[in-house]
Amino acid sequence: MPAERLRVDVEGRALDLSNLDKVLYPTAGFTKGEVIDYYTRISPVLLPHLRDRPVTRIRFPNGVDDKSFFEKNKPAATPDWVRVENLPAPGSTKGRETIDYVVADDLPTLVWLANLAALELHTPQWKVGEHPDMLVVDLDPGPPAGLAECCPVAVLMRDRLALDGIESYPKTSGKKGMQLCCPIAGTQSSDDVSAYARRIAQELEQAHPKLIVSKMAKNLRPGKVFIDWSQNNAAKTTVAPYSLRAQSVPSVSTPLTWDEVEAGARGRKPAVRQFTAAEVLARVDEYDDLFAPLLDGGPELPSA
Repeated sequence: MPAERLRVDVEGRALDLSNLDKVLYPTAGFTKGEVIDYYTRISPVLLPHLRDRPVTRIRFPNGVDDKSFFEKNKPAATPDWVRVENLPAPGSTKGRETIDYVVADDLPTLVWLANLAALELHTPQWKVGEHPDMLVVDLDPGPPAGLAECCPVAVLMRDRLALDGIESYPKTSGKKGMQLCCPIAGTQSSDDVSAYARRIAQELEQAHPKLIVSKMAKNLRPGKVFIDWSQNNAAKTTVAPYSLRAQSVPSVSTPLTWDEVEAGARGRKPAVRQFTAAEVLARVDEYDDLFAPLLDGGPELPSA
């Protein structure tokens, strides 16, 4: 039988939505219709962070317990009103020199992607045609360390960056770790940004060797927090704030307050944890967009 379809109008664009009752998060019973509803409701705070950035999607057509695939190139039958940018593809695993990237600048594009079961949305640290305007510090805990162990490292990193005049804004990854996002001037290359992040990570590792590791070797990570400075490579992407993640429940990469992170660093409850889609919508009602300052730009990074 043909898939059930519902034609809707989204800001003047006609979209055919299909299989809205299909469960994409089996443990939670969370359906594709609920995925679309979440992305629609979160769009006022999400879209500003996607605007002008090519978006890499991770699609789960049969739900999070089944196969998934990364998608950078525009999918077949992309509507002609979807913004597409042909951009260089550094590090392409398929040997392509350029890729036709989708740019999710508006709600119709976001709903269209959600209807394709593009649960996860990842973007680079740069906008189309520009240098990086964001530094990302990825805190990756090595088991048995977890999100709780990321909190004191996040505070140490915040305080060190502040010495250079760099403001940082924390969020959960939506999985096991945490990320700090820092607005910067957008005048330096990704190599310069990566070099700065690496230098700070190594400095913190030397000061706190029992807590932090800056080298990528996995055998060094157990019980410590890996500061992944390489996340600033031009070929890499980071999960967008407010994006869903493919976990047993519909968790979200969630902006945090520093009060929450500091409480977690002291072992106080309520500790930092991963939040679900419904909880994040409630948090936005309470806090608005905690990542809004990222949209205002920042300073140049100091040279070595």
